[in-house]
Amino acid sequence: MTKIYYFSGTGNSLWSAKKIAEIINGLYPAQMCTLYNIGKEARKDEIIIEAETVVIIFPSFAYGPPSIVSRFVRKAEFKTRYLAAFTTYGSSPLGTMGILRKYLLKKKIEKMYFGKIPAVENYLAMFGTPGQKKIESRTNKQKKATEKAAVFIIEKKENKVCIFTPFSSFVSWLFSFALKIFYKYYKLSEACSGCAVCAKICPVSAIEMKNGCPVFSSECEHCQGCVNICPSRAIQFARVKFGTPGYCHPEIKIKDLIL
Repeated sequence: MTKIYYFSGTGNSLWSAKKIAEIINGLYPAQMCTLYNIGKEARKDEIIIEAETVVIIFPSFAYGPPSIVSRFVRKAEFKTRYLAAFTTYGSSPLGTMGILRKYLLKKKIEKMYFGKIPAVENYLAMFGTPGQKKIESRTNKQKKATEKAAVFIIEKKENKVCIFTPFSSFVSWLFSFALKIFYKYYKLSEACSGCAVCAKICPVSAIEMKNGCPVFSSECEHCQGCVNICPSRAIQFARVKFGTPGYCHPEIKIKDLIL
């Protein structure tokens, strides 16, 4: 049995998770490769993961794993001999996998692999809306890297990454600290139709609909899924102005992102 745990805001990590499952299930149907959403799994009082192979896929946030991914890994009890972890990234993941490996070393897993998968940068507040050529180029790179990742998992490849990541750990810590206030700076325009898409796709259920409008909470992981995918382009954060075009992986639909 292979269990794949993913965290995804705009579909990049979800696409890679689905592709890896498709490849493994196609080659080895008996493997029973299944997907689990970390946003949902992390809310359990007890997390016990038992499988022949465990895979974790998530985006790099400020050179580190998203806070919920870190909490999930630290909380989980892994009953497996092999674990492979991959981070999707737009600009650079820097020491993301080193931080993750530091957590996992305490789990006494016999064999581990850590990899990186390039994807489209989706943080509009800093990098703006990606152009079509950039999307095509990066999704092509993601496809090739994801296919290689599936092969590495099947072959149970092993490697090590450096756990000495002072700069990445500091930036990641600053980001996790900023999460406590970021949610207060999301704004809505009158274009909001109350469709609740943002609440439905939020991977950590940090958005609640009240009187037909979304209300953001401190549970927000700042994945920017809501800002990118809002059908009315009615959510603003920092330099992301109302009406700014967003991004979602071209092969992932809204229904795929709903918990």
